[in-house]
Amino acid sequence: MRITSNKLKDIIDFFKQELDGIYDEREIRSLIFLVMEEYTGYSSAQLLVNDDKTVSESTLLKINFAIKDLKNYKPLQYILGYATFYNLKLKVTPDVLIPRPETEELVKWIIDRNKFNRNIEPYNKNAIIKLLDIGTGSGCIAIAIKKNVPEYKVKALDISETVLKIAQHNADYNRTYIDFIKHDIFSNNVEDIKFSFDIIVSNPPYVRESEKKLMSKNVLDFEPSLALFVQDNNPLNYYEAIADFARLKLKHNGSIFLEINEALARETANVFTLKGFKSIEIRKDIHDKDRMMKIRF
Repeated sequence: MRITSNKLKDIIDFFKQELDGIYDEREIRSLIFLVMEEYTGYSSAQLLVNDDKTVSESTLLKINFAIKDLKNYKPLQYILGYATFYNLKLKVTPDVLIPRPETEELVKWIIDRNKFNRNIEPYNKNAIIKLLDIGTGSGCIAIAIKKNVPEYKVKALDISETVLKIAQHNADYNRTYIDFIKHDIFSNNVEDIKFSFDIIVSNPPYVRESEKKLMSKNVLDFEPSLALFVQDNNPLNYYEAIADFARLKLKHNGSIFLEINEALARETANVFTLKGFKSIEIRKDIHDKDRMMKIRF
C-alpha cells in the first residue's frame, strides 16, 4: 500500500492503517502527531485544521521511512535521533539507552535534596559540591543535574568512547560543562579519577536475563543490551563495583543515589550494608515500585 497523495489527511490515514494492530489507538495517535510535527512543523492542532495542505516529496519520503521503522518496532527516539529528558533535548542512537521517566525521578530527588539543604542553616552556601555520574550513557542524568544545579562540579564516566562522544555532544548542545572520563568501573585503578565526591549517582544495568520475556520488542531489538541486562547468577555486580568505588572516592557523609531493580531492593541494600554503608533509604517511583535508593557513607 502506498500513500495516495501528499496531502496531510491522506498521510495521516495511511499512518493509521499501517500501524493498526501493531500499536494501540492511543499510541498511534501520539506517534502520528510526533512524527508529523518533526517533519512538517505542524502541531497536532495545526494538523487538524490544515489537513488539505501538502508536503514535499522529500518530507513524504522521511515520513514513509519513519512508518516502516515503526512497523519494525524501532523506538521513535532512535528514528528522530533525539529524546526529551527533564525538559532537555538529547541526541540518542542505538549506542545509548533511551532515557526513562523513572530516571527523571532519580534526578529530581537529587535536585530537591540540594534545594532542601540550601534552605537549612547553618549551611555553607559557598561549598563546591562534586558529583559523579557512573555509566553516563547519553549523559542525561549528569546534564539534567548540572542544568538545574549549575554550581555543582559534575563529572561523568563511561567505558565506551562512542558513548562519551554522544554525551559530550549533549552537554555542548545544552550548554553545560561536564568533565567526561573514560573509565571501567570494574577496574581497581582509580588514578584517573582525581577527586573525591560528595554525590555519586548511577543508573547501572540491572535487568536480569530471565526478565527479558517481560520486555517489549522495541527494547530487545534496538536498545544496547550491555546497558540493560545482567546475568541471573550475578545480578548485582555493578552495585558491588559502585560500592567498592565509593569506599575509595566518596567523601565522609557523602551520598550515593541509584536506580535499582524493583525485585532486588533488599538484596541491593545488603550489598552496601556488607561493605560498611549504614544509612540506606529505598524510594518508590510513580508506579509504586521500589526503584531508587540513597546510601550515606
